[in-house]
Amino acid sequence: MMRRARQAAPGPLPVLVLLLLGALPGLWTVLLRRTTAAAQLELEPEPRPPQARWGWSRSPAERGEPGGGGQKTFRALLAVPEVGQEERVSLEQFGVAGSTSPAAGFSPVERGIFWSRNLEARVPPGFAAEESAAWLAAVRAARVAALERGGCGRSSNRLAQLSDGSRACVRYGISLEQIQGEALSYHLAGVLGMQERLPPMALALVEARGRQWEPVREELRGSLWAEGAVVSLTRWVDNLTTVVAPAPWGAEASGGRRLQPLSAGELGGLTANQLVELVQWSDLILFDYLTANFDRLVSNLFSLQWDPRVMHRATSNLLRGPDGGLVFMDNEAGLVHGYRLLAMWDPYNEPLLRSVCVFREGTARRVAELHR
Repeated sequence: MMRRARQAAPGPLPVLVLLLLGALPGLWTVLLRRTTAAAQLELEPEPRPPQARWGWSRSPAERGEPGGGGQKTFRALLAVPEVGQEERVSLEQFGVAGSTSPAAGFSPVERGIFWSRNLEARVPPGFAAEESAAWLAAVRAARVAALERGGCGRSSNRLAQLSDGSRACVRYGISLEQIQGEALSYHLAGVLGMQERLPPMALALVEARGRQWEPVREELRGSLWAEGAVVSLTRWVDNLTTVVAPAPWGAEASGGRRLQPLSAGELGGLTANQLVELVQWSDLILFDYLTANFDRLVSNLFSLQWDPRVMHRATSNLLRGPDGGLVFMDNEAGLVHGYRLLAMWDPYNEPLLRSVCVFREGTARRVAELHR
């Protein structure tokens, strides 16, 4: 099981942390240079991205939903609903509808610590690399046709309608750390082989007189965005639903018990869809540990001190597609901001990592390669 070492000799993960922190300035500079170069290009007719697996065209208003959708932030968790209004937990919330039991003789774990290849093959593909590349090319070429409030988290963010008909969440960070965290977390996910779980993300400079933003010049004036600010554009994804943490993270934490390791011997009796979700959760917990992201499951754990039912409600910044694939949303708290507050949030991230004893073999191999 992976954990931070406390001994005098540095272990693999502390060394990895130092490597990541040392690489942040260079990676951020490269990202900004690529963004600036793309903005200076006079592009030909705007490419239109292919129709996405989960859809991406409609806003919350068009679907008749209130602004904000299913997304939550750490600050929103402070508003605790009255007793009896919380979401009810059921096996259906553990996986998608129609869960089936594993076939006879099906083994979910290989060599005691890795998810089996047969089980990994059942994990929904998420955002394919080719699909993400097409979206990135399209969003960099398109103009922003309109900006809408709601649907993308904080009040300073906007839901952008692009000239090619697609939509994107434009996140304007309270500080530059948040935009850096979003961008660097996305690229680290690529290094770890998890990028398919994150919506495609691009950076842009806010320039009211620039080609990309000229159609919404007046709207920019009312947004209080600073001229020349760096914002992130993430692909708008439709038809997502909230996710409640499965056992052991949900039931044990909410019951006041210490998190117990999720070992291979405790998987009997789970359906195939439940196992598929656990595969994705093992990646999520490792990803949030490496990025020191405190604005997802950790924020729920933090809220247990005043709300014992919080683990039975939706996990912050985590959504599910119709095919059961998890979507790691809004990673602004990762890396830069998270490592600045590492001492505060490690007491929550470390027990989460210690509770996972089964990993994807490819993920473990990539972490080992980073260490070497």
